[in-house]
Amino acid sequence: MRIPESELIINSDKSAFHIHLRPEELADIVILVGDPGRVDMIGYYLSDVEFRHASREFVSTTGRYNGKRITVISTGIGTDNCDIVMTELDALANVDFETREVKKNHRELTILRIGTTGAIQEDIPIGSAIFSHYSIGCDGLLNWYADRDRVTDKDMEEAFVEHTAWNKHLPTPYFVKASEDLIERFEDCTVKGMTISASGFYGPQGRVVRLGLAMPDMLEKFESFRYGDYRITNFEMEGSAVAGLAKQLGHKAGTVCCAIANRYLKSSDPDYKAMVKSLAELSLERLTR
Repeated sequence: MRIPESELIINSDKSAFHIHLRPEELADIVILVGDPGRVDMIGYYLSDVEFRHASREFVSTTGRYNGKRITVISTGIGTDNCDIVMTELDALANVDFETREVKKNHRELTILRIGTTGAIQEDIPIGSAIFSHYSIGCDGLLNWYADRDRVTDKDMEEAFVEHTAWNKHLPTPYFVKASEDLIERFEDCTVKGMTISASGFYGPQGRVVRLGLAMPDMLEKFESFRYGDYRITNFEMEGSAVAGLAKQLGHKAGTVCCAIANRYLKSSDPDYKAMVKSLAELSLERLTR
């Protein structure tokens, strides 16, 4: 079936509408970062760099590390932006941009989001690398797609909703597990994470400035939730969309973040660039070993 022009917009140079990548420019290994400036930070480690594109918050480059081809692209902040990036990356891999038809042979991407996060457990110090074994979508994005239950853990969702006395006016939360392959690659060097992906930085993460919260005891409920040997470890804003859409579309994906704040201890370190750089170096090694 031919995908209509209104549903998948392709630029005149045969690049994806928002991210401006062409199919031949996409590597099988993809690193996602929120901050466009981090593309150049990671790009510094790449050899044989092929290009650098920039459009709005979407900056991208492709090069090699340890001989393996890698694409690095920024998403900006939020799961709404990740909906754009993940959909267009998959289209580049699995849609023929000439005929607008889905390719017969599926191409699987390995996608790792590298970001920053706020820990919510007392024993997770600033500077810790947390790999999200599970991403908890409190953003609602995956609920817009058919068959979301095929890639989510309903038992975890039900236990979480019951434990938190989830507010009926908030989006239904969803739980998605990361790629087992990526979990294994990072298991010995990261904190085992169960990560909340929030739809905002302030209220959706329990911060109060001038407005009150729909769930005033949210942080305490999140901190005390347990499911088997999992506990909620941290907040960020993109991982659920990456994990959920990747699993729906047939790709490997995961999120690893550096803790630059601890909400339980009410502490933070705004000078975190060196920590993110170390995490990027670790991630490049683990993705290409």
